[in-house]
Amino acid sequence: MSQELVIQTENLTKRYGSLAAVNDVSLHVKKGEIYGFLGLNGAGKTTAIRLLLGLAHPSSGSAFLEGQRIRSGRPGPWNRVGYLVEMPYAYPELSVRENLQVVAQLRHLRDPQAISRIIQQLRLDAYQDIKARNLSMGNAQRLGLAKALIHEPDILILDEPTNGLDPAGIVEVRELLKGLARERGVTIFISSHILGEIAKLASRIGIIHEGRLVQEIDATELNTIRQKRLILEFRDAEKGRKTLQALGFEVLPGQAGWVIRQEKAIQHPDDLAVALVERDCPPMRLQVAEEDLESYFLRIISNKNE
Repeated sequence: MSQELVIQTENLTKRYGSLAAVNDVSLHVKKGEIYGFLGLNGAGKTTAIRLLLGLAHPSSGSAFLEGQRIRSGRPGPWNRVGYLVEMPYAYPELSVRENLQVVAQLRHLRDPQAISRIIQQLRLDAYQDIKARNLSMGNAQRLGLAKALIHEPDILILDEPTNGLDPAGIVEVRELLKGLARERGVTIFISSHILGEIAKLASRIGIIHEGRLVQEIDATELNTIRQKRLILEFRDAEKGRKTLQALGFEVLPGQAGWVIRQEKAIQHPDDLAVALVERDCPPMRLQVAEEDLESYFLRIISNKNE
C-alpha cells in the first residue's frame, strides 16, 4: 500500500443477500486531498462510508486508513478521524453545548476552549443553550459537524454534510473544509449527490453508481468533459431556427426552444447574441447549460456498455 494514500479500499464489497450495495470498489485518497464521493441517492455512498469507519463488516475486500486495515469492532486510528454519517446524532434532551461536552469527555479532550472554539467556528453561538431536539435540520447538521471537528482530526469522513443547510451555510461549510485541507493538511472524504457543490470543493472525485466505482477523476477534468449546450428561445421559434442555421449552426430541438452544441457558440454566447440582434432576431432566452449528474451517469454507463 502506498504511504501517500491516507484512505484506500481494495475490491471492497458489501452484500445484503443478492444485493451488492458496494461492489468491488477500489478508491484512493491522498493526504491533504478533498475527495468528493459522488453518486445518486441509493448509489452506495453511505454503505461505503460505514465500511471505511468499521461500522459494517465487508463481504469481501479491505479498507485502510493511514495504512491500517479497518475491521469491524477492532481498534483503528479513531482519535485522528472525525466523521458524520447519515443524519447527525445528538442527545435530544441535552443542549448543543452539553452534547459537545459529552463528545469532549469521550475523546478525552483537555483543552478547556475546545467547545467554545468549535461552537464559534460552526456559528452555533446563538443556539448553544437550545436542546438538540429543538434545532432546525440545518443547525442539527452544524452540531454534527461540530462533533466531527471538535478534536481537530487529521481525517474527515463526511456523508452529505450540507444536508439541510441554507445557501449561506453551504458556502460557510465549503470554505471551512477548504481551509482545513489547505492550512492543516486535513484529508477530507465527502459524499454528496450534488455535482455542482462537489465540483466547487473537491480536488478529486470518485463516482459511484449502483454500488460500482465507475470513475476516479480530477475535478477540473470532470468539469471539462461534462457536455455543455446553449439553449435559445425566440418569440418566433421558426425564424430563430432559420437565423441560427444561416449563421452556420446545427440546431436541435430542446424541451424549451432550440439547442446548439457547437463549442464556438457555447464559449462565446455574447457574440451569438449580437449576431442575432443584428439580424432582427433577438433571443428571449440564451443560456449555457451543463448536463446534470443523472445525465452524466447515464452517458458514462452507456459508453461503458458499448
